[in-house]
Amino acid sequence: MTFQRTHLQRLESRMREKRRFIQVLAGPRQVGKTTLAQQLMQQLGDIPTYYTAADAVANAGITWIEQQWETARLTLQQSGAPELVLVIDEVQKIANWSEIVKRLWDEDTRLARPIKVVLLGSSRLLLQQGLTESLAGRFELSYVGHWSLSEMQEAFGWTPEQFAWFGGFPGAADLIADEPRWKQYVTDALIETSISKDILMLTRVDKPALMRNLFELGCAYSGQLLSYNKILGQLQDAGNTTTLATYLGLLGQAGLLSGLDKYTGNRITQRGSSPKFQVHNTALLSAQSADSFSTIRLQPDKWGRLVESTVGAYLINEGLADDFRVLYWREGGHEIDFVLEKRGKIIGLEVKSGPGPAKTSGMAAFQKNFRPDRVLLVGDGGLPWPEFLRIRPNELF
Repeated sequence: MTFQRTHLQRLESRMREKRRFIQVLAGPRQVGKTTLAQQLMQQLGDIPTYYTAADAVANAGITWIEQQWETARLTLQQSGAPELVLVIDEVQKIANWSEIVKRLWDEDTRLARPIKVVLLGSSRLLLQQGLTESLAGRFELSYVGHWSLSEMQEAFGWTPEQFAWFGGFPGAADLIADEPRWKQYVTDALIETSISKDILMLTRVDKPALMRNLFELGCAYSGQLLSYNKILGQLQDAGNTTTLATYLGLLGQAGLLSGLDKYTGNRITQRGSSPKFQVHNTALLSAQSADSFSTIRLQPDKWGRLVESTVGAYLINEGLADDFRVLYWREGGHEIDFVLEKRGKIIGLEVKSGPGPAKTSGMAAFQKNFRPDRVLLVGDGGLPWPEFLRIRPNELF
């Protein structure tokens, strides 16, 4: 039996409700969105479905969406069924897609056509732009992020240590016994495809080489804080800090790499802080590393930083799905690795999985300055990091 992510049950439940909203699934490449759609169609055995993908059609335009929608309408009519589910994959590849979807959806609403719609896309930025501009009030958005430790354990039997190094890409799971091959696959099929197809082909990027270099630098320094001036000093043809911040934002929207803002208690000053690099999936870091799974375990400092990045990647994916922010805090010699913020509630997290004592002074200073709802030590001396990765962070608030 094919592994089923938790998104499937929620999506099937919504599809069996009366026609109410367009369901939108957004998330990075190779996390199983298309598989999820196929599983949904199998689960809805008593409801006719029609699947189509813009990714497989060269130069597809809004006319193509109209053609597919009309085919779905005809399929519903010929089936004699009371309703039909239309699934459009990689919809963000179509220019002005949201305008035509709005018109067709509203036509079906006006004429009481019982066609339910699921849209899938791997560019969260372009999806959200279209949803905000044209489809306000007509959709529900679900983030389908990178796979968690619990999912990789259940589907592939991985240990927490394997997950920390090889990350959460299910399509590459069978290759880890041949690590050079696994690294090549992640680099070519995941990293390069995400950058070239989900960013460069769909968004204006004046300096693509700079953005690629920024991505490589950010992966190498994941879990570490670098000022934009230091970043500029390590990159050639770096332009200015605004360009770097824009490119880092695009990489984050593609589910690759983010720059965490500093928590200050004031949203205005958070934006001007130096970014703390954080990969969304540790496979992106490991695939570009000269180390291997066997050698990284023998280097406590590097292993500790990897564990911190593993925790950070989990928090980012959960935050995108459950709508909480992930930040960091540093003041003078005091530091907190991660700060979670949701609706006025604050949680501080310190990750300890390496040599040396835990940085409890940072936790004490953070508590004194901000009076958070909770402060947790994850790792040595606190909650073991594999156990933390099985907790839903949203339940901590």
